[in-house]
Amino acid sequence: MQTNLASFIKDTPEGQVADEILRSCVHCGFCLATCPTYQLLGDELDSPRGRIYLMKQLLEGQAVTQKTQLHLDRCLTCRACESTCPSGVRYGELVDISRGIVEKQVKRNTQSNVLRYLLRKLLPNLGKFKALLKLTQVVRPLLPKRLSKAVPPKASSTKSWPALRHKRKMLILDGCVQPVLAPNINVASARILDSLGISLIKVTKAGCCGAVSYHLNAQQEGLDYMRRNIDAWWPFIQQKEVEAIIMTASGCGVTVKEYGHLLRNDPNYAEKAASISSQVKDISEILDGEFNNLRQLLDKKPLVYNKLKLSFHSPCTLQHGQQIRGVAEKLLIAAGFDLTLVPDTHLCCGSAGTYSILQPRLSQQLLQNKLLALKSDGPDQIVTANIGCLLHLQGGTTLTVKHWIEMLEESLFSK
Repeated sequence: MQTNLASFIKDTPEGQVADEILRSCVHCGFCLATCPTYQLLGDELDSPRGRIYLMKQLLEGQAVTQKTQLHLDRCLTCRACESTCPSGVRYGELVDISRGIVEKQVKRNTQSNVLRYLLRKLLPNLGKFKALLKLTQVVRPLLPKRLSKAVPPKASSTKSWPALRHKRKMLILDGCVQPVLAPNINVASARILDSLGISLIKVTKAGCCGAVSYHLNAQQEGLDYMRRNIDAWWPFIQQKEVEAIIMTASGCGVTVKEYGHLLRNDPNYAEKAASISSQVKDISEILDGEFNNLRQLLDKKPLVYNKLKLSFHSPCTLQHGQQIRGVAEKLLIAAGFDLTLVPDTHLCCGSAGTYSILQPRLSQQLLQNKLLALKSDGPDQIVTANIGCLLHLQGGTTLTVKHWIEMLEESLFSK
């Protein structure tokens, strides 16, 4: 694709990256077949190729309108198009750059601004989010059915965190909403790794990965969250006290793995960020590396779950963002679970961070399509690898939805 970027961005680091990405697109249209919003709406401008044309126009200095903003807002940033693209177009990065420009040039209405501000200030703040959740849970019976259904039930960890007793140690990102909404996920991870001779360390000063703010176009705010986490983890990395930084939410994992790229132009953090990103692993990657030892532990346990059928939902941030496929499934099968066949596994469930709140109509359509696929082979439960997907899926079905690591932990410690 030929480009002629406008002077306001042409010679900036963002402009150079955007120009490179635009030039790599050959208009082949392969991305249309895997784009969830194009599948629903059939509008070229709601496909990656169509949005690339819109982004090219704004980067070349043409007038930016609310129409451009609408079509970019509708993008889930699921990155299924990146998995499909034969030219390796880094579409997600181009969308982030372009959304930041649009946000400065096109005014949103008051309602949209307020909602986005609240999401940025409440979700990443553990204390505020916990207080708000408790309040909504108290008044839940008084809320309209549609709203009460969206309020998650109270959750508490029923198992204790293992003592730090092993020579081998790893860090784990506790996250922002996950400790409140599903505290057993990280406890389950810690218990499994403890049985493998690895201690997990939670660093209290580390919190939100920065994705919420960054993808709501408050990009500097998002980068500040990233810098805070780097500062919290750096003493452990610098002293070589830990082997890895583990993520149990794939949405956080894909973001932290990109810290090095996102902070590459920050002279104070570029080197640290690159080092951090190189040590980030999804929990499935860690357990896959320990597979032989894990298999020995599983072989000692009766496969009491071997008749339980699980339907695995692979989050976009796991399969497209991190390019991890089949690993969690392999571990579940080793534990004796029967995994169902799921059609159209590449399509997004509609959660996509804050997308389910900002684009509820499209999100619900995608949710219903995903649940039909997940239920098509008659599972007993649904499992996934990201807290956002978990809550979104649970809101649309009576089947139990859990993180896959919880099921693995239950099978490992069952009596």
